[in-house]
Amino acid sequence: MRHRSFSAMAALAAVLMVGGCTTDNVDKTKTTSIQPVAKDVSTSDLAQGKAQFREANYGLAEQHFRKAVELKADSAEGWMGLAASYDELGRFDFADRAYDQLLKVAGRKPQIVNNMGYSQLLRGNKKKARALLMEARAGMADPSVINANLALLNKG
Repeated sequence: MRHRSFSAMAALAAVLMVGGCTTDNVDKTKTTSIQPVAKDVSTSDLAQGKAQFREANYGLAEQHFRKAVELKADSAEGWMGLAASYDELGRFDFADRAYDQLLKVAGRKPQIVNNMGYSQLLRGNKKKARALLMEARAGMADPSVINANLALLNKG
């Protein structure tokens, strides 16, 4: 009896294997597939960089901003975040490079000049910081952030 049950199982397995190889039951109707939404990875890294920066995780912020600008070299926000992250990490040599790229991408805008002034403030270069902050304040409609940076400069 045991031999008979094994033979029946082997026969069933053989039928299933052979039956599984046929393509007679495949629906050959053409279908249109929904294309996946193209995800802009640089945008994702930009958002992650901002979130990490807000949480004062400057090393992680730097990684995300760097990846964002590697993927999209004309991202002014990416370069600004990268420069600010380097400032907070005390890597002013890299911050200067990021600011240079930012100026090439976005031009000499008051907000950028303000950040450059703040960078100089962090370095202790008061004279250069004041000149940049005054330049930025002259071009800003609402100079409250720049005034706060100037107050920090005058404090120290």
